[in-house]
Amino acid sequence: MDEMGIGEFARRSRLSVKALRLYDEMGLLPPSRVESASGYRYYTPDQLERARLIASLRRLDVPLADIAGLVELDGADLAEWLGEHWRVAEDEHATRRRLVNALVVELSGRRDDMYEVKVRDVPERHVLCVKRHVTPAQAWDLGKEFIARLRDARLPRVEGTAGDVFAIYWGEVSEDSDGPVEWCRPVPESAAEALAARLGDLTLRVEPAHREAYVEMGPYEDQRAEDWPLAESALRAWAKEQRLGEGGLAIAPEELGMRVTYAFRPGGPVCDFAAAYAE
Repeated sequence: MDEMGIGEFARRSRLSVKALRLYDEMGLLPPSRVESASGYRYYTPDQLERARLIASLRRLDVPLADIAGLVELDGADLAEWLGEHWRVAEDEHATRRRLVNALVVELSGRRDDMYEVKVRDVPERHVLCVKRHVTPAQAWDLGKEFIARLRDARLPRVEGTAGDVFAIYWGEVSEDSDGPVEWCRPVPESAAEALAARLGDLTLRVEPAHREAYVEMGPYEDQRAEDWPLAESALRAWAKEQRLGEGGLAIAPEELGMRVTYAFRPGGPVCDFAAAYAE
């Protein structure tokens, strides 16, 4: 079998000598032979296919640590993995595009017309809560755990929108920030103390009366990761128009927080995204 030096192999594989040395060190693409005296690397033509596959995966921003296992897959399995990888990449790209649009809207002082901002008064209410620091993946898992706990407890309900379950994001939830997030369920004042005693794993507190600016988001299952930041941008633009923050008003003060309300319907939860404020 013909051999070629590292320079010729680099030219034919369109990989740099530096990259070939790195892939050798990582065990991804070891040469067929290394001269003991000089340390010079030699490759064979049948290694070109693996080299070009590695190069293609790197152009797709696949981490080197993942490539080590991927190059050992057969064609069908690797094709399936690539299809899923590309779907995730497209979703992430769409999310970034919408987030950029949201920032442009907010920084330019405009409002996103796709979100109509409404206002409602929320009375003082007693709420049972659970509050944790979470990653993005854990945020909804916490909600599902909380909702299942409520279903098992069969709690009495506060009538109307004031009785809907809601989640408060006390801080940013991202790969760099872990909130925390607090899930809350209003309960009748007359039963609050007894319910708190029965459900010792939940915290009872009184939420003060306030107003909320909100946008209706529709069914939860139809929402995308970028929808909430866009809604938040619309609320902030609305707050600037209303001159909130001046004259004793404050949008989303620390003690109230940004929130998502879930109205549970037979077909699934319907959501709105809200910013609480108080005079």
